[in-house]
Amino acid sequence: MRPVQRTESDPLASLAALPGVADEMTAAREAIDAVMWDRRVRAASLEIARQSELRGASASAALEGADLAIVEDSPMGRTLLAAQAVTEQVRHEVRTWEHAPLQVLATLHAVAVRALGHDDEPGRPRTVAVDLDPGVDPLRIGMLAPADVVADRLQALARVLVQPTRAPGLVVAAVVHGELLALRPFRVGSGLVARAAVRCVLASLGVDPSAFTIPEEGMLAAGRPAYVRGVQDFASGDPERMASSLIGFARSCAQGAAVVSVD
Repeated sequence: MRPVQRTESDPLASLAALPGVADEMTAAREAIDAVMWDRRVRAASLEIARQSELRGASASAALEGADLAIVEDSPMGRTLLAAQAVTEQVRHEVRTWEHAPLQVLATLHAVAVRALGHDDEPGRPRTVAVDLDPGVDPLRIGMLAPADVVADRLQALARVLVQPTRAPGLVVAAVVHGELLALRPFRVGSGLVARAAVRCVLASLGVDPSAFTIPEEGMLAAGRPAYVRGVQDFASGDPERMASSLIGFARSCAQGAAVVSVD
């Protein structure tokens, strides 16, 4: 899936054209490129990539609420283990993402379910109504999509992702993240999967092919209230609010590049 020029409808490019979005996406891409071309980073590429996984997983777990002292055999401990397992799985899924994103999402969810020790059916989106309990909605985003639309919306997302687009890769990543959190397609682990999917998109589109940056840390640095508000803005469908969500995502990715360091 590579951005190319096209004349027909391009919904991702339409989102990229919302006011203020292009400038913030360009700034974020420049911040990421600076990391990619840093000779010190490239010289320590394996260690930088590994640290990115570990730090990204910790930040992703913290966004789910696992930011206190963690006992491994506890709900928060299992959340951290699941975040680590899902984030580490990304490196094996990048090529598959380019042509079968739903297969990758199913795999990431199966990894999360195993680590969480949950009875949710691995890789299968929810098909029955669920309450907004902490498993489904740990961040209390609300606005949960009904179960009977989840499969269709996932298919629609996949169709968009495998089509060519003029939109920058960061916009594609923002849409994947926003739509998955708006849907919360699984009974558990949707947030972990959504943030891991960001890494898949950025790697598959060549934005951050070596996965050096840590977008999850940028998301966490903005704070949970801002993170939740960004998801709600994306899910609203209102152009102004969606632009705000995309801008916030870009800034998180820029921050995720800024925190990369070489000791």
